[in-house]
Amino acid sequence: MPLTANDPTRQSWLEVPKNSDFPIQNIPFGVFLTRDDIITIGTRIGNTAIDLGALHQLGYFKGIELTDDIFLQDTLNDFIADGRKTWRLVRNRISDIFLKDNPELRDNTEHKERVLFTMNEIEMQLPVDVGDYTDFYASKEHATNVGSLFRDPENALLPNWLHIPIGYHGRSSSIIPSGTPVRRPNGQTKPGENGTPGFGPSKLLDFELEMAFITTASNALGRRIPIKEADEHIFGLVLLNDWSARDIQAWEYVPLGPFLGKNFASTISPWIVTLDALHDFKVSGPKQDPEPLPYLKQGEKKNYDINLEASIKPEGGKETVVCRSNFKYMYWSMVQQLAHHTINGCNVRSGDMMGSGTISGPTPDSYGSMLELSWKGTKPVQLSDGSSRKFIEDGDTVILRGYCQNDKVRIGFGDCAGKVLPARKI
Repeated sequence: MPLTANDPTRQSWLEVPKNSDFPIQNIPFGVFLTRDDIITIGTRIGNTAIDLGALHQLGYFKGIELTDDIFLQDTLNDFIADGRKTWRLVRNRISDIFLKDNPELRDNTEHKERVLFTMNEIEMQLPVDVGDYTDFYASKEHATNVGSLFRDPENALLPNWLHIPIGYHGRSSSIIPSGTPVRRPNGQTKPGENGTPGFGPSKLLDFELEMAFITTASNALGRRIPIKEADEHIFGLVLLNDWSARDIQAWEYVPLGPFLGKNFASTISPWIVTLDALHDFKVSGPKQDPEPLPYLKQGEKKNYDINLEASIKPEGGKETVVCRSNFKYMYWSMVQQLAHHTINGCNVRSGDMMGSGTISGPTPDSYGSMLELSWKGTKPVQLSDGSSRKFIEDGDTVILRGYCQNDKVRIGFGDCAGKVLPARKI
């Protein structure tokens, strides 16, 4: 099925600011609360939110097999479960409706009042009900940096890292949409000289610059997803800040891995950008040596050239970009992650979320966490207001951004932001 929505020559009758993340070629999907306190599934072009529930009720999706309530739900799970054919038909139709020369909705004032909202008239919600959340550890640069900081730099990568995409199961209940404040966590930390563990607010609160992919209902229990079919089961991508309390994590992670140091909050951007919208930005990933086992061999271009950045904005101050990285640096691609996740027969469901792990690049300014940027606190990061940071302080807002761009079009994700509030007293 052709991706007519991706045509870079298309223009919309809706206003799209220059360098907008959301031109007519993007058409992401999300969930928002309208000015009438109605939750609906929608999309966005420029700074205009589009109520797909209203659009469907008014007959604009005629000819596409959709249930009457598909866009009247408070999550995208059922729509995602319909599969790629439906996603493409709907996305192409939306593009047609908002084409510059299409008068069908453009010239219908009554319909436009029901369908269109400015961004300040809506409140974004979590786009999916995340049943399960897996976080991978798939950036070679990040894994090498962490191994160097905590182990022998000569043996930074553990023996299994170059053979399998390493991951762990996270906590889906604490995934929150951009703009939701994050409370500094309390917890235990490593014992001091007296041998008694410390307890209190985390002193080493960190961000992690990540992306996450959202899956459809992919396989029955006991069946795997072959790597050649894996991208057919990935709906799209969001930005992910998988907040981390490094001091709590350092005490608890042996022998079973991350727990309370990670599960207090994970922030995602509210618009899911489809893999279809990112189609023209596919690139090859890093050379994999040793060669992966047959079930992980991917062959084609499976990484994506997505520019990423992280900023810190102190309370009442200006933001400073502290990191610039790129999704193309991922050693293990999304299709490899999904194929490995199911090789044992684990079933994947619509709305499941899988994080990439911290995305660090090859240079110090591309490291995707404060742990690396400050090199475990030994090299404070300077902010534009003259202050510095080793880790994230109360009142700081961390903002992640990401976009693809070529000489024809820019496709972006919007902001993924969270402000840190002081820990609750215990």
